[in-house]
Amino acid sequence: MVLLPLPPFEYSEPRTIEEASSLLTRYGGKARVLAGGTDLLVAMKRKRVRLECLVNIKGIRGLNSISQSKGFLRIGALTPLREVVRSKLVNEKFPILVRAARVTGPFSIKNLATIGGNVCNASPAADTAPALLVLDAKAKIASAEGQRTVELEKFFVGPGKTALKLGELLVELQIPDLPPRAGGVYIKLPARTAEDLSTTGVAALIVLDGKTGVCKEARIALGAVAPTPIRAHAAEAILKGKALGDKVVEEAAKAAFDEVKPISDLRNSAWYRKEVVRALTRRAIKQALAIAKEAS
Repeated sequence: MVLLPLPPFEYSEPRTIEEASSLLTRYGGKARVLAGGTDLLVAMKRKRVRLECLVNIKGIRGLNSISQSKGFLRIGALTPLREVVRSKLVNEKFPILVRAARVTGPFSIKNLATIGGNVCNASPAADTAPALLVLDAKAKIASAEGQRTVELEKFFVGPGKTALKLGELLVELQIPDLPPRAGGVYIKLPARTAEDLSTTGVAALIVLDGKTGVCKEARIALGAVAPTPIRAHAAEAILKGKALGDKVVEEAAKAAFDEVKPISDLRNSAWYRKEVVRALTRRAIKQALAIAKEAS
């Protein structure tokens, strides 16, 4: 692979969200935000992205933090994936997100790549996306005009495309606290090393009723098998309100199989990806169920 020299462009380091927003608006879509740069700079060198201005937002204070607010966890968009993996708070409250962040590239990438960049890149194969989807995360968006919050499921609108409007930036991810007796996992294939780009990723979250032990709530999200990371709502509906025996789990796995529309490429065929969805969904539900049974 040959990486060509970067073409000429303007470079700016705004110190406020308002300044960054104004720059993005001024260049009318010919500007991009630089956070970690692990994907964007490579795309620029390959001539897949041509810009007039690169807006480095690393100097904006308050976007690199992990904190607990009443009822939810706040992760700043500039927080490196390395810090997500190391955070005691995230490990205690949302180990599923730690697991997803851990397999997002090698250590050198996690040092640079940010959770906001991983989300805003809007790759169908982004490892953090399925985990964040089952956690019902929301994206806090800001611009010179103000702020708004969007459910993450509505944030992804197409391959490489998000709900961000001209002049807007993702500034924070908000994750609501989990209910009691909740268990979640993220599984990706291939799973040999963090360097592997996900062929298929499945996140599952199971919440059990404390008295009956039946499934009170189920959330399943799939990556790399549709134009965007998606929730498998039909599969979730099969699980809700039932005891999760093998038959019910198999029905849910089949529903996930029916929901996806993967493509064939150099790495795998669409048929193979659909079969992997079935297998990984089955495995993820069972692992999440086991964790939920042990949860307080």
